[in-house]
Parts: sequence; structure tokens; C-alpha cells
Amino acid sequence: MPTIHESFLRSAATHPDKALFERPGRPDLTYAQAKATVAHLAGALSAIGITPGDRVAVQVLKSPEAICLYLATLAVGGVYLPLNTAYTGAEIDHFIDDAAPRLFVCAPETATEHRRRATGGLAVETLGSDGDGSLMDLAGASPPRTDPVPVAMTDHAAILYTSGTTGRSKGAVLTHGNLASNCEALIECWRFTEADRLLHALPIFHTHGLFVAADMAIVAGATMIFLDAFDPEQVLDLMGEATVLMGVPTFYTRLLRSPRLSPGTTSGMRLFVSGSAPLLAEDHRAFTERTGAAILERYGMTETCMITSNPYEGERIPGSVGMPLRDVEVRVTDRESGTLLPPGEIGMVEVRGPGVFEGYWQMPEKTAAEFRDDGFFITGDVGLIGEDGYLRLVGRDKDLVISGGYNVYPKEIEDAIDALPGVLESAVIGLPHPDLGEGVTAIVVPREGHEIDPRAVIDSLAGRLARYKQPKRVVPVPELPRNVMGKVQKAELRRTYADLYTSA
Repeated sequence: MPTIHESFLRSAATHPDKALFERPGRPDLTYAQAKATVAHLAGALSAIGITPGDRVAVQVLKSPEAICLYLATLAVGGVYLPLNTAYTGAEIDHFIDDAAPRLFVCAPETATEHRRRATGGLAVETLGSDGDGSLMDLAGASPPRTDPVPVAMTDHAAILYTSGTTGRSKGAVLTHGNLASNCEALIECWRFTEADRLLHALPIFHTHGLFVAADMAIVAGATMIFLDAFDPEQVLDLMGEATVLMGVPTFYTRLLRSPRLSPGTTSGMRLFVSGSAPLLAEDHRAFTERTGAAILERYGMTETCMITSNPYEGERIPGSVGMPLRDVEVRVTDRESGTLLPPGEIGMVEVRGPGVFEGYWQMPEKTAAEFRDDGFFITGDVGLIGEDGYLRLVGRDKDLVISGGYNVYPKEIEDAIDALPGVLESAVIGLPHPDLGEGVTAIVVPREGHEIDPRAVIDSLAGRLARYKQPKRVVPVPELPRNVMGKVQKAELRRTYADLYTSA
């Protein structure tokens, strides 16, 4: 199995004049041009002193050159460390202190702030969204490096830091084998080929945008229609030129708001993928009704790459994340004892397979605690495997509510609330309660033109849910807090409403 960089070289040799990046209103970048850019960037990295195993931390805006920098880092045996563009200076300090990179690449507009970090052991360079910056200047002046460093599949390829919503943000170490096996399994599962034209509107500092979308296009020899960000009207304009859209649930929610979404505008598209956060079952059904196409929902994590997928051919079930990918094993175990649970019972989701990470950077005790003795990784997600073999997620273990001694799984309550008239979506959390330990609390967003009556929501659930599952309070809000990938930030909600039951 070739590495991602080796596959890139193969694609460039096969399709030198084909566009790898198409950017509306800007020149295309062919595979041959990308190969040359990667070689010059690899030369620049070598000039800086990057050697195998050195970390290259990158916090830049989305651009083809940023993808080329990722490939160049792999070419010289470096370890790529992409950082969310929203991270603050204090957060960057933590990542630099923790990962000890040899190079930090930032946007030109933040250079003044970040150059103070330059030391004898850390170089700081810039890379702009238009292919400008000091790193590109250095690349232009450096001889191209055309002799990639040989690497083993067990060698480190990337470190991705988890979102850090609870406690210290952890660096998940991914190997060349993790990335290559994940890409190969997805290409097979989703029938991805060189004929595909991918609408790429995701950020590239995250597994979904980089290790799923970009890697698949590069390895398959496909073309990316490379967008700075997601704009529903622009995406609808471009669907006639594309075949695949990979997105987060917010993409589909926003597309559904456009009257232009129809079988006609989507007729050339063969695949719509959703991931990184749960897709509302209602949105899944509404999208099919509007377009005739069923969204393919899948499941993965920073630590595991992709785990499961609804089938390319076969039923794509709303509310399900499908079945394990090739060579991946998924099981559900008892939360306390770790014993295997039968189909239909809710427990901890565990996974074993070639995409599962090596461990957390410089955190051996944390790594050991997250793996079973037989090599299964404890994902922290709670779910069940049905008799049909499909995995259904119930929520995160840290989001489990224990009220009056009973375990309450938020998704069951959220599904019931989301089905009520006038409700757009909800998030159920546990808050400190003087009598119950935690009070089940529903944060509810109304549909446009509707209002939420908290008492009516609670009353409507009386005949549907056991008493201990019913919300003690319902809080209407205009919207739920989300991160850049569309995940609802329940930790933020718990902080915001922490005193709901305990304040006078």
C-alpha cells in the first residue's frame, strides 16, 4: 500500500495536465504544477532544517499551497500539525510547547504576533491564501527536492489536536499507515475514481477536509473544486460541474433553505456525504424529498479516521452511521464492566482497525487508559448496533446525564423534542440539581415563525418518555453554539446554564 505522498506522485505522473485544484475566478492548478510546488516546498523545508520526525505546525487560511505544504512535509519525513485558524495566541502557545515543532507557518497578517515565537529551535514562516508569504519566497529560491525520504507505514505522518472541550487538548498521532488505509477503504466504499469532481468547501485543518476529502481526491487522481468556504448559492451554482459533495450537517441545513435545491440542480451529483456531527433525521428525509438523493452519513474521529459508513449501494438509514469499513471492527460494550453487549443494547462504542491512531502525543498514561488489552480503542461515544448491523450513536459518554440514579441518554430525548411541531432542533444536557444530582434540561431552538412554550414541550413528552427522562426545564434559544465543524458545544451550554437549578 503506497503512502499518501507516493499516491500523489503516481496521480501526477498519470494526469500531469489535469486540474487538481479548480478555483472559481482564479487559475487552476494542475497535478504537474502541484508536483512542482510540492518539490520546491520540500526544498524549502530541507533548507529550514526539517528532518524526519520533525513537526511542522501550520495555522493558515485555506489554499492549494497549504495542501502542497502538507504533501511536502510528508515528502521530507516530517509530521504535519494543522491548527484551527480560530485558535488564539494562548492556545497556539500550548500547542507549540506541547508538540515542540521545528517550524511554525502562519498567515502573513499574523506574522508580527507570531514571529516573537521564533527561537533557535523554532523557525516561523508565513503562507498566504493567494500563495504568497515568506515560505513561498523561500520555496521559489530553493532547489526542488525530488528525492522523497523513505518512510515506513508505522512512521508518524500527522498530529491532530482534539477540540479540548473537556480538559487538556490532546495530540492524536497518526501514522502513514493510518492515513493510507483510511483513504483506500473510503475510495472503495464510496466508489471514488479519477472521474470524480469534488466540491471541497470544508476547512483543511480537520480530518474531514484534509484526510478524507483532499486525500481521496489526490490518491484517486480526481479534481477538487476548491472553495474558500461554504456558500450554499455558490455550491448550487457549481453542482452542475461536480459529482460529489462532502460536508457537515450545517451544509445540508443551509442548502435546504434555498428554493433552488431540486432534482434539476443536483442531477449531476452522484454522492452527498455528511459527517463530523450528527445529521438530523428530518434533514436527511427532507433532502431526499427535495432532490431524490439520499445523503450518505458516516462516522469517524480524530483518533480513528473513518470507522463506519452507510452503504453506497443499499439503504442509507436516517439516524444511522452505517456499518464498519473494510478491516475495521466495531463493538458495543457495557459502560462499567467492558463486557460485550448484544445487538440493540446501548453501551460504549469501541473500534479496532488500521486507521486507529498510535496514541496521544507524549501522554502514555492517557493512551493506555483509552485502549483495551485486545487493542480496541474506547471512543467515548455511546451507541448501539441493531439487528441490521447498522451502528446508531446515542451521544458522548461525557454527555450522559445521571438523574436520580438513572442513566439518561440525550439523543433519545432530543429525537422526541425535534419531532414536535415548531421545533427546529434541541440539545439535552445535565445540570447540577439539588435533589436529583443532575436535572435533565432541554435547550430548544424554534423554527422560523414559531415560539417555544416550555410547559407545552414538557407536557407533550409525558406519554412518550419515562418520567426520569423528561426535562425538568426547557430553555428556548435562537440557536445552539457550534464549532467550525458543526458540532453542538454542549460543554458551553453546561457552563452557560450551570446555575439554572441552584440559583435562588
